[in-house]
Amino acid sequence: MYRSHVLVCGGTGCTSSGSAKVIEALENEIAKNGLQEEIKVIKTGCFGLCAVGPIMIVYPEGCFYSRVEASDIPEIVEEHLVKGRPVKRLLYKETVENDTIKSLNHTQFYQKQKRVALRNCGVIDPENIDEYIAHDGYEALAKCLTEYTPEQVIQIILDSGLRGRGGAGFPTGLKWKLAAANHDDQKYVACNADEGDPGAFMDRSVLEGDPHAIIEAMAIAGYAVGATKGFVYIRAEYPIAVKRLEIAIEQAREYGLLGKNIFSSGFDFDMEIRLGAGAFVCGEETALLTSIEGKRGEPRPRPPFPAQKGLFGKPTLLNNVETYANITQIILNGPEWFSSMGTEKSKGTKVFALGGKINNTGLVEVPMGTTLREVIEEIGGGIPNGKKFKAAQTGGPSGGCIPAQHFDVPIDYDNLISIGSMMGSGGLIVMDEDTCMVDIAKFFLEFTVEESCGKCTPCRIGTKRLYEMLEKITKGEGTLEDLDKMEELCYYIKNNSLCGLGQTAPNPVLSTLRYFRDEYVAHVVEKRCPAGVCKDLLSYEIIADKCKGCTACARKCPVNAISGAVKQPHVIDKSKCIKCGACIETCKFAAIIKK
Repeated sequence: MYRSHVLVCGGTGCTSSGSAKVIEALENEIAKNGLQEEIKVIKTGCFGLCAVGPIMIVYPEGCFYSRVEASDIPEIVEEHLVKGRPVKRLLYKETVENDTIKSLNHTQFYQKQKRVALRNCGVIDPENIDEYIAHDGYEALAKCLTEYTPEQVIQIILDSGLRGRGGAGFPTGLKWKLAAANHDDQKYVACNADEGDPGAFMDRSVLEGDPHAIIEAMAIAGYAVGATKGFVYIRAEYPIAVKRLEIAIEQAREYGLLGKNIFSSGFDFDMEIRLGAGAFVCGEETALLTSIEGKRGEPRPRPPFPAQKGLFGKPTLLNNVETYANITQIILNGPEWFSSMGTEKSKGTKVFALGGKINNTGLVEVPMGTTLREVIEEIGGGIPNGKKFKAAQTGGPSGGCIPAQHFDVPIDYDNLISIGSMMGSGGLIVMDEDTCMVDIAKFFLEFTVEESCGKCTPCRIGTKRLYEMLEKITKGEGTLEDLDKMEELCYYIKNNSLCGLGQTAPNPVLSTLRYFRDEYVAHVVEKRCPAGVCKDLLSYEIIADKCKGCTACARKCPVNAISGAVKQPHVIDKSKCIKCGACIETCKFAAIIKK
């Protein structure tokens, strides 16, 4: 029995911040003090507050340490673990009130969250099956195999109202019912862990922090639809998630939770991993299945749908990681429990990866219907440096930009579609007043042009032409006629592309045209970028009255475009200026402006 448990985040975010060195230093210092039998160090998945990593929590006190460095460990061990005095300077500021240390659950970041898919992330050691079992692990699978028929399992998922968390929001129970209705000698269950949206890391974090939840849910799905084989398609750029999933699969086999005759029920189910090469199009279900088969990842026409003819021509059920992460809790707590959360047509919770211009970058899970304002201002901690909120991009390259006028819209599938965006997998990129919306549209278009598989003409050529028009506008060479042509081309691409990549690629352009048309007009008519982002439309000037003639800007300029005598106002030669911004960063007197 240990007197203290020290949980250190071992997710990708904290690992990149140096948590591996923190864990190593912690284990060495504990050994040095002879505390190995008293204190246990546990490497967990993501806690959610990625902005303040590396993160460490000491139980039973619940002290939450943030931005911990290896050099801090001797002090933490000596003061806290030996003498019982928490090191307050390293505690997350919001958990310290006067001399009282609050639980992390009482902080603004966590108070409005409801963790269902993320329930075990940051709580258990993802590489230890016993810890998962101690948290009701594999109980839902046992219940399904010993108490329910496959039809009853499907009915539970139908009654819960769970919709697919991968993008379109198709009812999960209905998808299972369709797969079960197609009879064949072999059926498959697949998991989409490809997650290619820029700024999205929800599925990765679930696999890193709770891989057994996905294994258990896929086995339940296999039982429900009559499949005996499962595949997890995960991008090779997720090495930590891949490693932990491999460990979890091996452990499940050793415990008889995968393989033959699970729980002596006569049900057989096993699974394996397939690595993706990072193609965004393989997030589309038919392209993903084609890639699993070892072929070039290109979409297929639908129908037939995967539930009818999928992997290797056999009926296949495909859901994404977050969808599966909800299954065991629905089985254990009942469909009424799940459907009591969320809105009328969007039940349960949704995981979002908060990124961009926001203080609390990280992973959050909130009930459907939570407003954008609550997510950004209360949970996310608002916009840095007192800047104003301008827009939020949801759904990645397939989604759209939500402007400030819809800041109080409840987030669910139907509301987002009605305002020109979509839920997508859950990436949420926040933008402030310094963001150019034309440039944002160009950024996402550049991504989809690069990621188009090229199979259909509307996507292969249409997105390229659309990108060229945006580039023309950001260079100050566009016309008002171009805006009308762009809009027309957007709808053509949407209506004629083969798969979801092309059908949704114009969304960032359409939503920014809808809500920020004035910025497009400023680029075209005034040859001006209101946000001061598009380089070709910028000019830098030195305000003579403010310039002290310190020569700092001239010395910093990489192309010698600034001249002037010492203690005399300087000037910028605009024909030489490359608009790098080095002069503004250097000037201590706010004497240089860009306009």
